[in-house]
Amino acid sequence: MTGTGTGTEGGPVGARRGAAARAAPPIAVPAVAAAAATWLLDLSLIAAAALAVAVAASFLAAVLAAPVLPRALAPPARGGEPPLIRGAVLALAPLLGAAAGLVVAAVADLWLIEPVAYALGGLAGGAVAALVHRTLTRMLALAMAAVGVAVVLAVLVTAAVLVATGVDPLFAFAEMVGHGTKPDSIVNIANNASTLYLSAVAVAIGFRMRLFNIGVDGQYRLAAMAAAAVGGAVALPPVLHQAVVIATAVAVGGLWAGLAGFLKVARGVSEVISTIMLNAIATGITAYLINVDRLAVEIGTNNIGTSPIPPSGWVPSVPMGFMGSRVDLFGLVLLAAVVGAGYWWMLERTRFGFDLRATGQSATAAQASGVDVKKMVLAAMVISGMVAGLVGMPQLLGDSHYYALDFPTGLGFIGIAIALLGRNHPVGIALAALFWSFLDQASLVLDFRGIPKEMAVVTQATVVLTVVVVYEVVHRWGRRYEQQQVGRELGRAEVAS
Repeated sequence: MTGTGTGTEGGPVGARRGAAARAAPPIAVPAVAAAAATWLLDLSLIAAAALAVAVAASFLAAVLAAPVLPRALAPPARGGEPPLIRGAVLALAPLLGAAAGLVVAAVADLWLIEPVAYALGGLAGGAVAALVHRTLTRMLALAMAAVGVAVVLAVLVTAAVLVATGVDPLFAFAEMVGHGTKPDSIVNIANNASTLYLSAVAVAIGFRMRLFNIGVDGQYRLAAMAAAAVGGAVALPPVLHQAVVIATAVAVGGLWAGLAGFLKVARGVSEVISTIMLNAIATGITAYLINVDRLAVEIGTNNIGTSPIPPSGWVPSVPMGFMGSRVDLFGLVLLAAVVGAGYWWMLERTRFGFDLRATGQSATAAQASGVDVKKMVLAAMVISGMVAGLVGMPQLLGDSHYYALDFPTGLGFIGIAIALLGRNHPVGIALAALFWSFLDQASLVLDFRGIPKEMAVVTQATVVLTVVVVYEVVHRWGRRYEQQQVGRELGRAEVAS
C-alpha cells in the first residue's frame, strides 16, 4: 500500500510532504533573519529602508553561506545555469522580496505598531526572496529581467528629457512618488488598474492565439452602453439586477468581437482590419443612440447619457477611510482578480487552453493533431470580446451608474500596451497595470509644480518600446543557449557510445 498515494510516506502525497519539509528550512532561515534584522535596523533607519536592507542582506548572506551550511539549511545551488541567469535571479529575488515585504508592512501598519508591522514585513520579504531564488524558472527570470531593464531604460530616457527641458529629474520623480503614495492616490491607482487589467487580459487572450484584437476599445464601449441602458430600464432585486447588467455587457462584447472572428474564419478577413472597422462602427452606434430622442436623458449640465441605474443595480464600494482615504475602492476590483485567475486556469489547466496555445504556436501543427483551428479562432475572439465587455463594469456599477459622453475612452488601446508589457501573463499584466496606473495618477501633481505631466506618457511609451526590444534580445539569447546545451548533450552521448 506504499505506492497508492493515499497519504503514506511512500506515495506521492508523502513525497510531496517530504519535499515541503526539505524546502521549509532554506526559506524559514532567511525569513527569520530578515525579521530580526528589520527590527534592529528600525532603531536607526527609516522603517522602509530598514526592511529593504534587512531582506537583501539576509538573502545575500544565505546565498554566500550556502557552501558551509548544512544541506538541510542551504538554499539550492544554481551553478549549472549561465552567469546571466544566475545574475538575474540574484538581483530579482531580493528586489521582489523587499517589495513584497513593504506591501505587507504597509498593510500591517494600519493596525499594528510600526516595529511589529515592519518585522512582519521583513519576515514575509525574507520568505519571498528565498522562495523566488528557489523556484524562479530560467524563462521567467529572463522575462522579468527584460522588463526590469526596460523600466530602468525608460526612467533614464525620461530623466534625459527632463534635463533637456531644464527640470531636475530627481525633484520630479520625488514629487511623483510622494503624490502617488498618498492614501487617495493608492485607491485611485487600484480602481484604474482594475479596468486596465481587464482590458489587457482581453487583448492577451487574442495574443496567445496570435490574434491582434484591436477592437477591445469599441467592444467595451458598446457593451457598457448596452449594459447601462438595460440596467436603467429594468427594476430587479439587487443581486439579479447586477447579474443582468454584467451578463448584458459580456454578451454584447462577445458578439461584437465574434463578428471579427467570423469574418476571419469564413472570409479570411484580417482581424486587424475588421476590428478597426468595428471600432468605428461601434463609435457611430453609440453616438446615434446616446441622443435625447432615443436612449439618452439629460444628466447635469452639458451632458447626456443613459437613464441612471437604480441603486439595486449598483455594486457597493469598499470604504477606505481606515487608511485615511476619502476615495472608496470599487467593489468590482475583485472581478479583475477573478478574471485573472480564470484566465490562468483556462490556459494552464484545461484542454481548451492547451489547444489555444498550440494553435497560437503553429496552426498547421495543431490542425494536424486534430484541433479545429477555425473553431479555436472564433472561440478565442468571442472570449476576448466577453472579457472586453467587462472593462467598463467597475466604473459603471461602482461610480458613474450611467453611460454618458464623458465615459472613459481609449482603455482598449492602453490594454494592448499593458499586455505587451506584462508578456501576456496574468501576474505580469497585473504588475504592468499597477505601474501604468501609478504613472497616470502620480503625474497629476506635475502640473502644479510647473512640469508637463506628459513626462509620464514619455515613460509609458518608452517602457513599452524597450521591453519589446529587450525581451526579443533576451529570448534569442535564451533560445541560442538551449541549442548549445542540446549540442553539448548530443556530443557527450556520441562520446559515450
